[in-house]
Amino acid sequence: MTTTRRHADPAPQAPSLTSRWISRLAVDKVGAVYVWLAIIAVFSIWVPDTFPNLTTAKQILNANAITGLAALSVTIPLAARVFDLSFALNMTLCGVAVTHLVVDGVPLVAAVVVGLLVGLLVGLINATVVVGMKIDSFIATLATGSLLQALVTWITNDTPISDARLAGAFSKIGQTTIVGITLPVLYFAVVAVGIWYLLEHTATGRRLYAVGFNPEAARLAGVRVARLQFASLVTSGVLSGAAGIVLASILGGGSPTAGTPYLLPGFAAVFLGATQLKNGRFNAGGTVIAVLLLGTGVTGLGLANAPQWSGSFFVGVVLIAALTVTGLQRRTTLAARPTEPEPDSDAAVPA
Repeated sequence: MTTTRRHADPAPQAPSLTSRWISRLAVDKVGAVYVWLAIIAVFSIWVPDTFPNLTTAKQILNANAITGLAALSVTIPLAARVFDLSFALNMTLCGVAVTHLVVDGVPLVAAVVVGLLVGLLVGLINATVVVGMKIDSFIATLATGSLLQALVTWITNDTPISDARLAGAFSKIGQTTIVGITLPVLYFAVVAVGIWYLLEHTATGRRLYAVGFNPEAARLAGVRVARLQFASLVTSGVLSGAAGIVLASILGGGSPTAGTPYLLPGFAAVFLGATQLKNGRFNAGGTVIAVLLLGTGVTGLGLANAPQWSGSFFVGVVLIAALTVTGLQRRTTLAARPTEPEPDSDAAVPA
């Protein structure tokens, strides 16, 4: 009787450290970093006297902290495949609400808490309309934004809120500087780390990504899709409200148009960020890279005395390119996934 000896297949070798780093630094993973470095090089040659220095670097960070907070506020709902087009007007409403209360003599802490509650309420309204009433998030939050604009006009009568009482403790929220870096940069960093941890290192984050790629498959796998989308819109309301309060502190008053300029840059940053690091997934690290890239370009154009329209043109071109690349990456990722995952499969249920 002949016996056949079976030899165990050799275990696959782990990729070397060099291979891992080459993979991480591939153009399809961090292409925006190379574009960012190219932009830095271009402006260093174009305006060598003012651009390549530490002061400009601090200026880019300080000037784009609010853009970063705005972009991060919509990162979570976009990860769950819902839009929040009202975030910019929510920023404005929360900012004017807090400044109005401070001018009326309400203690600062109480005024800030009320402002955050306003943002929470806006998030709850968006979530109820989108998830509860099953109205498309794009249309629903656009309609909510119109209501918020009406509230802003009612509170301000289209006149900026300014008063000497806003120059005290309230101004320190956004104007305090540490070695040339303002506190909003710190807020931006803290929120980015928090969202990064949530999306990359928690079960909730994995479920949010599952919902974002295929809500129906996620539902069949036992993920509570509606609850996650509801929570993501509420979170967006609170974060954008907080960003609006910080913005009002930076401006030293409540402007009825304060948040509007952040609508396009915010979405441009988050969509460009989705092309980085995670191949089509909205993520905090990619958003930070995108904010710095956009901020560097706009600041460089300003230092080069380029026409006023050039900054908006630059952001618009970047947004179109980012949307195109994000769409291609998402289609590629979905094509590589099983079309009908089994609800009972352990692999189908996000851990």
